Formats: sequence, structure tokens, C-alpha cells
Amino acid sequence: MTYVIHGATGAQGAPVVAALAAAGKSVTALTRNERAVVDGARVVAAAYSSAADLTDAYRGAAGVFVHLPMAAEKDRRLFADNILTAVREARPGRVVFSTSGYPTDPALGGAAATLAAGLAEADVSHAVIVPELYLENLLMPYVVDSVRERGVLPYPIRADFPVSWASHLDIADVALALFDRPNVTGVVSVGQYPAITGPDLAEAFGARLGRDVVFAPLTPEEFRISVAPIIGEGAAADVAEVYRAMSTMPGRSITPETSAQKLLGLTPRTASQWLADMGL
Repeated sequence: MTYVIHGATGAQGAPVVAALAAAGKSVTALTRNERAVVDGARVVAAAYSSAADLTDAYRGAAGVFVHLPMAAEKDRRLFADNILTAVREARPGRVVFSTSGYPTDPALGGAAATLAAGLAEADVSHAVIVPELYLENLLMPYVVDSVRERGVLPYPIRADFPVSWASHLDIADVALALFDRPNVTGVVSVGQYPAITGPDLAEAFGARLGRDVVFAPLTPEEFRISVAPIIGEGAAADVAEVYRAMSTMPGRSITPETSAQKLLGLTPRTASQWLADMGL
């Protein structure tokens, strides 16, 4: 039996493929390109937009790792519905869903909330990985280039806004553990605890690069303009709206009671450890 990984050539799925392959698991990499080559995996072309494709891919699987791609929210809702249709029809042995930081509160709505609630109702073994913000966001050119060239770390949060940052590598570690431990169900929060602020991140970059680095808060609109050429106008507008909502919050910290640290004994990378892993 195989483990089916969504976005297997992408930033979040690729580390999961690598972790499972290193553990000797059979891996099926889902991609949009049937000619893609993924080390350690069999490649299957399947589109989020096709419930039939997903059903075929999930049937007989020991587990499925899924996250919703960066896209306009209307598309993400369609993808969530198709994933749920496939899960109900194919009934894989286990589903691990990473929210990618999107809210799952039904009162707030959204595709991630729909998918999380649907998995809970599907009577299939599952777990929901809940990160807050990804350290890999800091690798976007407008961020990392600014750090290297000007000694300035720009990001659309307040300087006093604490975040339990996590890496895609941490998500892969947690996904592997959750496939091996089906007794752990429901929400698993992933990220640093205690949470750290933007100036703390700048200090970690400075220590790694051997120079002074300062943190510079961006407005959500400045952020939208910066990322639109990378992810598209629709997705950029949706992400900027998430940061506008965040601006009213006291912070984004994980809940210790549901953390990977407590439930799985896994401690996520610090910012300094992540920078070293990235070779920065």
C-alpha cells in the first residue's frame, strides 16, 4: 500500500515525499505534470479540479497527505469539495491535512474550514496539522534579497506580533509521525513555542549572516503588491486579506495542549536551525 502526497513537487509536499521515502514507505506523488520525475516516488497526474482523478488516486492508499494550493478562494472551495468527495468514495486508510496556516473555525468559513469539518464527518482516520506561519515565506525574493542587500527584514506583521513559526521540514516530520501513529487524531499544532517576534527573526538572520538586520513591518497592501507577481493577483488579494485580519489579533501562537511537542514528542526547528538547514 502506498502513501499519496499532494503537491509532491512543491515546497510543502516535496519534503513529505522525501521523509516517507527515507523511511522506506511506498510513495505516490500527485502532480499536474504526468512527465514529472520525483525521487523515491511513483508519479500520478491528478488535478484538484477533478474528483474522479482524486478518487482513483486515493483508492487503496495507506494514507493521503493533502494541503490546499495557493489559489483564489473560490477555487480552493472547489478543491476542498473534490477532496472530500474522493475521501468518502475511496476511503484511504488515513488522511493527514495541513491547513497551511488558514483558519479552520467553521464560524470564519473558508476552504480549509470546510475540508477540516468534512474530514471529521467522513468517518476516516485523520489528523489536521495546524501551523501558524511558514519560515519559508521569508525566502520570497522581496524578503530575503532585502535582508542580504539592505539588512532589512520586511514582513506584514507588527514588530510586537508573536508567531509560532514552523518550517515545511517540520510539517514533513509531523506528517511522517502521524502516518505511523494513527492513534493521534484531530488537531496537531506545529510551531515554535514560545512564539517569537519579527525582531527575533531579524536577530537570527543577523547572527547567521554576520551583520546587523532590522525588522520592518509592511502593510497588507504593500505585501499584496510584492507577492502578486509570484502567486497571482487573486491569490495575493486573498493572502493580503488574511494579514489584514491578523493585524487585529494579539499574535499567532500554537496551543501547547495540542502541540506536536506534546502529542508526538517532536520539537520544531528554531529560526537559527532552519536558516542553517536552508544553507543561508
